Amino acid sequence: MAQLFAAAPANALPDGPDYNVCPTSDIHVVRVQGDRRSLVSMRWGFIPQWYKTPSDGPLLINARAETVAEKPAFRSAARERRCLIPATGYYEWSKGAAGNKLPWYYSRADGTPVVFAGIWQDWGDDKVSTCALVTCAANEMAASVHHRMPVVLGPQNWGKWLGEEGKGAAVLMRPAPEETLKVHRVSPEVNSNRASGPQLIEPAS
Repeated sequence: MAQLFAAAPANALPDGPDYNVCPTSDIHVVRVQGDRRSLVSMRWGFIPQWYKTPSDGPLLINARAETVAEKPAFRSAARERRCLIPATGYYEWSKGAAGNKLPWYYSRADGTPVVFAGIWQDWGDDKVSTCALVTCAANEMAASVHHRMPVVLGPQNWGKWLGEEGKGAAVLMRPAPEETLKVHRVSPEVNSNRASGPQLIEPAS
């Protein structure tokens, strides 16, 4: 990932691979520090400055593209602290006929990592680095499972989102083209936050 993003890796990065990343986990994030990109660890779950403890309010794992520039919790980060969040793919859930949760796995059709638009913030006296994914209305393909999807950025837009190419990042907060992602059903095993292993992303039999 350091090579892919031309980023200097931090000394302490999360263990990987992790096939079942859950909110509040530490994840890999690319951000700009000074005049260079850094690959660092951040807590998935954005903590607003006014929270006295990490659980002082709602768990903010996502920020809506439509309101991220206006919400008091996110607006400063949306202007000044944008990041890239890479992953092999992501899960989404639909409801089965019996009301059960059916998991689906999305990944890039070309086999490269999925890169999400994110925002970040350091919180508290210990400067805990936290982040959230930016989400938007789903494209037609993704909407068959859920009406929202993460904002997925192609390599040509990484620099603009990070602020390396001036202003204009707001135009990137839109659904990915239909052909960007592919999706398949996976085992309900992933519904447990204790589940792990590469079998979680394999097509359900």
